[in-house]
Amino acid sequence: MNIVVAPDSFKECLSAKEVASNIALGIKKVLPGSLIHEIPISDGGEGVLDALLNGVGGKRIIVPVFDPLMRPIKAQYGILKDKKTAVIELAKASGLELLKENEKNPLNTSTFGSGQMIKDALNRGCNKFIIGIGGSATNDGGTGMVRALGAKFTDNKGDDIPEGGGSLNQLNTIDLTYFDKRIQSCEVVVACDVSNPLTGPNGASIVYGGQKGGSKKDLQILDTNLAHYAYCIETTLGIDIDQIPGAGAAGGTGAGLMAFLKGKLVNGIELILRTLKIEEYLKEANLVFTGEGKIDGQTLQGKTISGIAALAKEHKVPVIVITGKIGADIEGVYDLGVNAVYSIINQPMELKEAIKHAPELIQESAKNIMATINCFNRN
Repeated sequence: MNIVVAPDSFKECLSAKEVASNIALGIKKVLPGSLIHEIPISDGGEGVLDALLNGVGGKRIIVPVFDPLMRPIKAQYGILKDKKTAVIELAKASGLELLKENEKNPLNTSTFGSGQMIKDALNRGCNKFIIGIGGSATNDGGTGMVRALGAKFTDNKGDDIPEGGGSLNQLNTIDLTYFDKRIQSCEVVVACDVSNPLTGPNGASIVYGGQKGGSKKDLQILDTNLAHYAYCIETTLGIDIDQIPGAGAAGGTGAGLMAFLKGKLVNGIELILRTLKIEEYLKEANLVFTGEGKIDGQTLQGKTISGIAALAKEHKVPVIVITGKIGADIEGVYDLGVNAVYSIINQPMELKEAIKHAPELIQESAKNIMATINCFNRN
């Protein structure tokens, strides 16, 4: 059989590459002679760097940057084999994965380190950027990122306002005098998997601020502050950014990228599938395995599984989903082109145990699925 294995990561457990590898191992236990194409995928959040470097080729660059709380760390980004395209994953410098639970605080966290990666890529001659903005720990509207590129955000006394979304209410002036002019001649493509506006009940703060450590009171403050930020952007640049779909992505970093870097927001999974030329593999495939850590109603909203399934459906290739947890409201995935969904959990177990044994559980699931399919393929 010709099988495409194209999963996303199981968050806080296994990378997409590790998931793909374990699915392939399970398949080979039943059909060792199968032609298996392992293609790790990302929907534009965490994993976009690995997906594009593995699929297209290029090199990793490790640079000293500041983490969301402005502590020095080393982070990585990629330069593709054309030597002109930089792949920046916001989470590498500004992600929740970099913070302990008690450190999460969207009032204070900053995207400054992500801007440092962009500047380093500019210094290396890059003129195209693919920026994946999922998994951020921030709610600063991308101001930290823009500061790292030379902009100044000052209060009514002319002093720099503090980092983080909690100080945006103090913003009086946006000064772009020393903003890096090289960015004006660059193409900036933003891989995004949400369509939230910057503010309001469906905006960055109210919808996502809680998972970044914000209290209910904090979320209202952050929403108000981002509204003021949007007003300052409109006053300075003449751009009404507030209600544009995707402006609220990554705590408003979507808005910052559109306003200051002229970023074009695109559906993350569509960008990845197109860049990796998945369709070429599907033309010859008999079966597709995909998956992610959890499948639920949100899977229908531009996530990895929905993108893979829709494309496979066009080519009449059946799709099997392997997941850690099956949530509510998944019926719609079958309309998209998914044929079956399997959880890797084979007995009652705690989350810690499931994470610990995830590789073996994924292999066992893939093996059992292929054994069942193989029953019907025998003459």
